[in-house]
Amino acid sequence: MDQKRPDPDALLKRVQAEEVRQAEGKLKVFLGASPGVGKTYAMLEAAHAQRRDGVDAVIGVVETHGRADTEALVPGLDVLARRAVDYRGALLQEFDLDAALARRPTLILIDELAHTNVPGLRHAKRWQDVQELLKAGLHVYTTMNVQHLESLNDVVAQITGVRVRETVPDSMLERADDVELIDLPPDDLLQRLKDGKVYVPEQIQHAIQHYFSKGNLIALRELALRRTAERVDQQMEVYRRDHAVVRTWPASETILVCVNMKARGPRLVRAARQMAADLHAKWIAVYVQIHRHLRLPQTERDRLGQTLRLAEQLGAETVTVTGENVAQELLSYARRRNATKLVVGKPVRSRWKEWIFGSVVSELIQQSGEIDIYVITGEAGEGQPLARQRLRQTSARSGYAVASLGVLAATAAAWLMFPHFAAANLIMLYLIAVIVIAIRLGRGPSVLASVLSVACFDFFFVPPYYSFAVSDLEYLLTFGVMLVVALVISNLAVRLRQQADLARYRERRTGVLYAMSRDLATHQETGLLAQLAVKHLRDAFDAQAAIFLADADRRAQLQRGEGLHFEFDPKESGVVQWVYEHGERAGFGTDTLPGASALYLPLAGSAGAIGVVAVRPTEFSRLLDPDQLLLLESLVNQVALAIERTRLSEEAQQAHVHVETERMRNAILSSVSHDLRTPLATIIGAASSLADARKELDSAARRELSRSIAREADRLDRLLKNLLDMMRIEAGAVQLNKDWHPLDEVAGAALARLEGRLREHRVNTTFPADLPLVLVDGVLLEQVVINLVENAVKYAPAGSAIDLSASAGEREAVVEVGDRGPGIPSGEEIRIFDKFYRGTPAREGGVGLGLTICRGIVEAHGGRIWAENRSGGGALFRFSLPLSDRQPPVTMEPNETRHVQA
Repeated sequence: MDQKRPDPDALLKRVQAEEVRQAEGKLKVFLGASPGVGKTYAMLEAAHAQRRDGVDAVIGVVETHGRADTEALVPGLDVLARRAVDYRGALLQEFDLDAALARRPTLILIDELAHTNVPGLRHAKRWQDVQELLKAGLHVYTTMNVQHLESLNDVVAQITGVRVRETVPDSMLERADDVELIDLPPDDLLQRLKDGKVYVPEQIQHAIQHYFSKGNLIALRELALRRTAERVDQQMEVYRRDHAVVRTWPASETILVCVNMKARGPRLVRAARQMAADLHAKWIAVYVQIHRHLRLPQTERDRLGQTLRLAEQLGAETVTVTGENVAQELLSYARRRNATKLVVGKPVRSRWKEWIFGSVVSELIQQSGEIDIYVITGEAGEGQPLARQRLRQTSARSGYAVASLGVLAATAAAWLMFPHFAAANLIMLYLIAVIVIAIRLGRGPSVLASVLSVACFDFFFVPPYYSFAVSDLEYLLTFGVMLVVALVISNLAVRLRQQADLARYRERRTGVLYAMSRDLATHQETGLLAQLAVKHLRDAFDAQAAIFLADADRRAQLQRGEGLHFEFDPKESGVVQWVYEHGERAGFGTDTLPGASALYLPLAGSAGAIGVVAVRPTEFSRLLDPDQLLLLESLVNQVALAIERTRLSEEAQQAHVHVETERMRNAILSSVSHDLRTPLATIIGAASSLADARKELDSAARRELSRSIAREADRLDRLLKNLLDMMRIEAGAVQLNKDWHPLDEVAGAALARLEGRLREHRVNTTFPADLPLVLVDGVLLEQVVINLVENAVKYAPAGSAIDLSASAGEREAVVEVGDRGPGIPSGEEIRIFDKFYRGTPAREGGVGLGLTICRGIVEAHGGRIWAENRSGGGALFRFSLPLSDRQPPVTMEPNETRHVQA
């Protein structure tokens, strides 16, 4: 009954995961083997069916590729407008993620999941858009071809000769709530191609001769069918797990072969491999590790390692489980993996030994239920080593001496108690001694103690005393029960000790894994990760270790640095490269290049090997132990995941920088090109008129044209100056020449330079007479005031007032510039300081750098700048500057308020 009870912890995790999934939308993938099988058509049909059921279904993006039958299904469904994106002079139509989130339909259709978005959008890939939609609670229908799966990229390239550049991580397909395979036989697809239903006529013959050859289509179809079958198998496993189904469902064949340290292990592995090949089934080699295996000779442990490596070479998945009951552990694991067949070796012990010690095979047959048990015989002599295992000495000889002394001590204590206590109480003393000896010394000494306890009790405490003779035959039953109880208790105590030892062993292993995972999780730099990995490998295996990572030329290079000391023979560089390219172990203890001085293991990432780990232990026999090898592989996998995580983070950062650079470049070209053309056109036009000898212009017209040239040239000068200032600020090349300045004089100088620009505005300035001096770069601070006032001029209506004032507190002085323009859109108070950001269309153009430059200059002075809307309409910009505790002497008239006239 207990075996059928679900694991509470696992059940809690599933419930928590289900709660998270319930908050997200559902994903359905329409999967095809190749273009043209009808994925988009099927998706649209399914959407119409949902629409008829009252579901709000909307087309986010659907690519019909001019196919009339597909286009006919678009009417009847709401279609979101696409987002126009300017990319290198071309206007491209992309899926509008923000519009979809604002519309919030119940179901949205997103075609071509593997599509790469135009740089500048929020996500680089369309599948990332789908992830955001799902997290927002929207259900999504999407389409993709099997060749776009990341894990199949190399396989598809090998089949078709075409490297697919747009890929989707396998996790997206695994995350899907439903996968519908859109299947079409190759002949039917080729006929559709010839009929012009897939590509335009001029591309048909080229497609048939290359990617759409019948052989390619058959292979791609098999990939799609297999991947869908795997998906269905995963769904069945999830259902069995969620409903605590312990019975095996033979929906597909899975073979388990039990291997151990016997000589016939390779024969069992080969038999299971042949059976799996005949049935086209997956197979798993399982080793059940019990406590006594930890004390077996190294030769037998080496034999087990060779058997497991043979299973891996033949294509098996190898698994090690721990426990004390081999049969129960095997059946439990077989049911977890939904295995239908279990292959074991034929017992070689005599019947009476099986009756006394038990038989794993007999127990498997009795408890297997719906699992078929296959018993494979061994070659002559293969079972002989097992018979000798029962006679092997497992305890030190000194343990038997100590056990004898322990029984004598119990006898002495019983002798003192004998006059005052009954014989049954004396027996308890001997049982306590047996328990202590079993826990401390093991099974052999405890059995000896059990026999000696019966003998001493008979000799000293049963009449006639000091003789083994028995006057009352009832004592024979007492002796028998005492011996049986002592043996049972000793056996239970020994098993308890073994389980405790095994628990400590697991704890040490878990501690090693936890320590490495904790250290790797808290660091992001690749070199530091390599140092931490080498340190943990060195401590765990008493070995030299090294990390090799692939460079841009796909050559595995030894990582050097502090703590990375490894005596590497350059002659073994070929071994390192072979391991990296093939993704398999090589070197000492393997069948590949076994003459190497170290064991080399691949650092396997999600998309292939990313490097190699080399381990050279002081005692190579440690790495031949299956359990130690499993621990090593677990540690290596953690290292690979950590390094890959760091690299993916770096790539994501680089991609983000690239996207931002591209966006910035487009913004610069868009802004600067317009703002350069406008003044240049005016200058060219005015200069042409002045230079045209055929036109006779009066002095007034010439003056006006000359002023236009000067005005637009000044505008160009400001534009270029802003660009140069921005470059200096971003490069950190701004050097402050600080001196003491009164804020009213800085403001007056700025307004004087803007006299021409302020002809249509009245400027109200307020600067208290007791305003302290500020330690600033006067030229740069003047530029801040100029930019803020110019910004106010652009947005304030003609004839309105612009307010400029300053005030001082205990720690800082604050300057304010206010206008009566349209104000700042809600939520944009911070964004307006971003480069090239321009809010509500201004009366005059601009690049969008003035406020960014203000922020850079103010922050360089240790101040801050912010914006807000004014009561009564308009915008208000404030910036603060720190005040010094020590002010220079200044002569100032009391209670005077200075007004600087514009």
